[in-house]
Amino acid sequence: MQVIRTIAEMREARSSITGTVGLVATLGGIHIGHTTHMDTVRPLCDVLIGSLFLNPTQFGTNEDISSYPADEEADLAEFEKHGTDFVFAPTADEMYPPTGTGVPQIDPGPAAKVLEGAHRPDHFKGVATVVVRLFSIISPNMATFGEKDAQQLRIIQHINESLKLGIDIIPIPTKRESDGFAVSSRNAYLSPAEREAATILYKALTVAKLSWDSGERSAEVLRFMMISVLAGEPLAEIQYTSIADVDTFAELDQVEHSARALLAMKIGPARLIDNILLA
Repeated sequence: MQVIRTIAEMREARSSITGTVGLVATLGGIHIGHTTHMDTVRPLCDVLIGSLFLNPTQFGTNEDISSYPADEEADLAEFEKHGTDFVFAPTADEMYPPTGTGVPQIDPGPAAKVLEGAHRPDHFKGVATVVVRLFSIISPNMATFGEKDAQQLRIIQHINESLKLGIDIIPIPTKRESDGFAVSSRNAYLSPAEREAATILYKALTVAKLSWDSGERSAEVLRFMMISVLAGEPLAEIQYTSIADVDTFAELDQVEHSARALLAMKIGPARLIDNILLA
């Protein structure tokens, strides 16, 4: 496995590849969720490229970039263990040169204005910009993105479609612990008591899913059911509960065909999100 630090070297390496290229883009803090991406795309491509870049533009002023649980040595070992051929690991100054004309900002589209976009202003603009930048440098034929960040996944699909990039975006199902808790790098922030309390996210989503499966189609009722479950956990500070359109992420009144149940909350120092498809 070769680790590449500069854009020029990455482009040079890419120019010598004749087969198909898969990309797994990460912020670091590699866990079983990330390695599931690697294991999924590895058999589908000739060359697997990982990126390791803690992107500052997708973190807000008071967010946790300084304490984000990334360990480059451990992360690189995981990439190598799972068959990665190249890892692109640039610095922030390499990706965003401090002088010159700068990097054009990418409009993430209308779905970026609600839910996570409303709670984390400019987050999706930062995500969209860095993803398009990675796509332009690495030119992958396919790239994986997780359904745990369902809104982000849809925005990246929108960008790929609107810019006609022609990349096969492969959704990866949410990886969960045995109790249903979604795997995330930020789970490392939780104390044992907070970790136990965090199971309430999946319990609330499961109640919405069971209600949907039983025929409930009122989005208001489904949201109320999730809120009622979350209210039983004193450590949970609810930020939003949502029954949203799967494409626009606009709130629904009635669910006609399918919807996405989403929620966000703070437990201790961690801000946690999760979702489930109602279909």
